[in-house]
Amino acid sequence: MTDVQDPGPEAVVDWQRAMEVATVENGDLLPLGNRHWAFFLEQKPILLVTFELAEDIRSREGNMPAHQALANARGWSHLCIIAEGETWWRDPAVYRYFDRLVDDGFLEEFDHVLFYGSGPAGYAAAAFSASAPGAELVLVAPCATMDPARAGWDKRHLKARKFNFTDRYGYAPDMTEGANRVWLIHDPLNSRDAMHAALFDRPWVTQLRARHTGEGTEDTLIEMQVLDRILAAVMDGKMTAFGFSRLWRGRRSNASYLRALLYAAERSGHPAREVMICRSVTARLRAPRFAKRLADLTGG
Repeated sequence: MTDVQDPGPEAVVDWQRAMEVATVENGDLLPLGNRHWAFFLEQKPILLVTFELAEDIRSREGNMPAHQALANARGWSHLCIIAEGETWWRDPAVYRYFDRLVDDGFLEEFDHVLFYGSGPAGYAAAAFSASAPGAELVLVAPCATMDPARAGWDKRHLKARKFNFTDRYGYAPDMTEGANRVWLIHDPLNSRDAMHAALFDRPWVTQLRARHTGEGTEDTLIEMQVLDRILAAVMDGKMTAFGFSRLWRGRRSNASYLRALLYAAERSGHPAREVMICRSVTARLRAPRFAKRLADLTGG
């Protein structure tokens, strides 16, 4: 995620058009200051709250938020807070918007509320979940804070340090206190994500481990076609750690995961483990790369 230039008024009108059309009768698209928007489309009294970058919406065919297709399919209402550039949603205009939702009792009108986000968006989902006590959260490799006093060891988002992470809706782990349940998915082998996850250690947080996904945990879950199933299970009140482990078994057919697993074995200097991995993969899947590596290792 990087800062982007203002795309200009014509481009803004163009990329927002699909959202404006979708919300004409049952929602709205509101500007929040100069760099954020709130997209809301109302359906059932079940609400999915997500956070997304404008550049991602502009690059996507149809110019709609990523999870709107899931919301449409399930009949959920959807609130997406859109950011222009790497703002981390640290903007008083965004704070005031959530304050208004609280003051108006808007979030209380829904039978179920689920906040979702990954990485920086996971930070925002956790932070702003304070506006909806009793909500469910699904966080994928979330950041707890970018305050250098607490997370100075994370050098991935140095530009974020210009933002204030100590004022309102600030320290994400504390903001989840009112949540019903937080489902936090991360790769424990990724040291920085694991350290952020440790900061979320609370009784209401369930840690779900997705090993060997590195910086691409969300991408792997999407490739495996299980992310939507996780969100649906949480919204339906059917999510369990065992249920996640069953979904996570699909990694055995996921190319990204298998490549990472083989690379980890190679890097650790265990050729016997490499052979075992390659044999397992080639016995189940058409995998030329693994077949070649197996031949190299065994002289076959």
